[in-house]
This record gives sequence, structure tokens and C-alpha cells, in this order.
Amino acid sequence: METQASPVAIQRSIWDGRIPLEIVLAPSESRTYDKTDPYLVSCHRVSYLPSLLPRLRAFFSTSLIEPSSQHHEGWFTFEGVPLKWHYPIGLLFDLYAGAEPATRSNTPNPDGQDDESPLPWRLTIHFSGWPVEDLVRLDPDGMVMNDAFINSVKEADFLRNGTAKGIMSLSKEDSSGLWKAVENVDLPSFQRISNTLLPPLSQPFRNVPVRIFLPLPPDEDSPSLKVVQTPIPPFIPTSSIQASQSISARSSPSTQPQTVGSVLHMLLPNLFPSRRTPVLAKPVLHGAVLPMSAPIEEVVRCSAYGDGWVYVVVRMMG
Repeated sequence: METQASPVAIQRSIWDGRIPLEIVLAPSESRTYDKTDPYLVSCHRVSYLPSLLPRLRAFFSTSLIEPSSQHHEGWFTFEGVPLKWHYPIGLLFDLYAGAEPATRSNTPNPDGQDDESPLPWRLTIHFSGWPVEDLVRLDPDGMVMNDAFINSVKEADFLRNGTAKGIMSLSKEDSSGLWKAVENVDLPSFQRISNTLLPPLSQPFRNVPVRIFLPLPPDEDSPSLKVVQTPIPPFIPTSSIQASQSISARSSPSTQPQTVGSVLHMLLPNLFPSRRTPVLAKPVLHGAVLPMSAPIEEVVRCSAYGDGWVYVVVRMMG
């Protein structure tokens, strides 16, 4: 019988998670400046902003100063920052919304820095002035988005298996179906295809596909976002003497599971001096704080986004 904490239940809960958005047209592109009605929508965390563009273009069509603009020319900002369209909505919210991680359900709580709730998340849509230095242009048929997603899947597949043969050997129907399943938030169809890419439980990953996002203060000379990534084995030697030895046996007595805490301590020791307890910062995934003791491979198997990656956002404490 399925329990609430089972991997299947966790994955289903993640795919059911939603974020309410309030999207307004950029005043400089509106015939009525600030009198345009906002577009309200509840979006799945695992989905992507470009999927909203056809509906947003239709909704704001009568208000646009440039009526000839196309839906694929749309791009989003939050407080003036262009949002990377190839990142899932849930990751973008965790990065920029300034909300404390949720302790119950999928709804974050205010962090006390201001009097307003971060929900709905208020974004601005633009249909002109594409920020070429920040974003790759989209195309009318959605192939750029599709290709970006599949390339990310290939990277994750290579890290997990040491080869991308899994994703490369998918039929054309399944390859396009994987993206369609994410686009339509169709978990059963997604599982049918993605499960063929995962090694069996008896076979550990070669490396776990994890990216850690470290928000930084805005600066003229540096980006406001730092991404930390390196090959991470799912098991580590119990002794530092064995650190250079290869790990192949899941049940070897000389190894132990790599945890969220051990990964963060290895990559960001100044922020995570302890492997067991968050002291200066906490890891956030899907709007919730990750347990430091959670085995990182298990986290990836049940909590990765649709492209196979776990995107951990580091949030400072205090």
C-alpha cells in the first residue's frame, strides 16, 4: 500500500504543485499604460513560462501598442530581471520570489521582509525589446524550447549512466513525447518514458545530476546568480584514505550514501560547515527545505524536475 512518504507519492505531489501568477503587460507596451487588466493563472511548478505565451498574446492583443508582435516574441521579467525561460517555473519562483520555504502543502509563507505575501507571484510580460544578452530567442513552433529541454535531459542522462545512449536511443515519438508530457503536466506519460532512462534501483547512478543555485547581490561586474555544478557520486568512502578509489558496489561496507548535507559541505563549505545541520543557509527544492540527511540519489530519483535535474536553491538564514 502506498504511503504518503513513498517515492511515487512524493513525485505525484511535486507534479501537482502549483504557483498562482499575476501577469501584467509592460506599461511601455500598453495603449492604456497601467490600466490593463492582469492575467491570472495557476501554473504547475514543473512547467515552463513559454507555454503561457500564446494565451498571453491573445489576452493582451487589444492593449498592445505593437499589434504585429508574435507570441514567441514574449519574455518575462520580475522586478526588472529577465527570467530564464529554460528554467522551470518552480525553480524561478524559489530563486526570485523572496519567500520562506513551505512547511506545509505547496504554498510558501512570507519571509517577514515586507508586509505583502509573495503570492500571487507578480510578473511582467513584454512583447518587444528582446534582451539578446540575457535570453536566447524563441521560435513560433516551440522547437527552441523543445531542443533546450531535450539537451538538458541528455546532460542528466549522461551523468546518471556515463553515457547518453538512453535518451539517444529513444524513438522520435518518445523523445518528443517526453517534452509533451512535461508541457501538458501528464505524469503517467512522463513516467512511462522517463523510467526507461533511469538505472534500476540495484544499480547506483554513476553521478547524480544536481545543480545548486546561489543568489548573489546585484553587482555591475558580476551576475546576480551563481550556479555550482560538479560530478557527484552517489556514494562516498567512509575513510578519507579511500577518497580516490572508485565506488561501484551499492552495499560495500567501505562506502556510505552521499547525502544532501555532504554534497553541500563539499561544494559550499563556508555556507554549510556542518553536514548534518543548516547553520548559515538552507537548501530549498520545490518550495520546501531539503533534509540534510536525505540520500542525494534518492532525492534525484523522486524529486527531479522533468529534465532529470535536481535544482537546489540556497537560501540564507537569519
